[in-house]
Amino acid sequence: MNKKLLLLFVFLIAATGINAQQKKADKATEAFRYEIECAGIGTDGTYLIKVWSYSKNAKFAVTQAKKNAVHGIIFKGFSGGAQGCVSQKPLASSPNIEDEKADFFKSFFADGGDYMKYVSESSDGNIDAADRVKVGKEYKIGVIVSVSKDALRRYLEESGVVRGLSSGF
Repeated sequence: MNKKLLLLFVFLIAATGINAQQKKADKATEAFRYEIECAGIGTDGTYLIKVWSYSKNAKFAVTQAKKNAVHGIIFKGFSGGAQGCVSQKPLASSPNIEDEKADFFKSFFADGGDYMKYVSESSDGNIDAADRVKVGKEYKIGVIVSVSKDALRRYLEESGVVRGLSSGF
């Protein structure tokens, strides 16, 4: 009986520790510290991008990269350059929209939120050694993802967050 209790106790401690680490990663992501760059030409209606996310735990940097990628497409855009990439403006034209629609974006970017419908990891989950850089006490992790920008734009237009392309100036 004591062994069962001990195992249960150890399991609960481990689960609590993982949950606490995830919460710290989420808190770091709320600051949206990342870099975004074009990684190549995606299929029609998508962007293929590399997101560099920062985290004290490399495992969580990979998880948060998807969230950062969608955030980057909405609010930052990215410059062109290598691999035949063309610069892309952010979907949101107003720099204040994130604050104005804070309630919408809080639920949109929540764990398991709607942002997940518009992004997928393009690698097999393995991170190349060159894409894992120790910077001080944290990691800078590069992850290639695909973002369905046309579907994301449609959703944001339907939700009243961004204006449609045909709405004029």
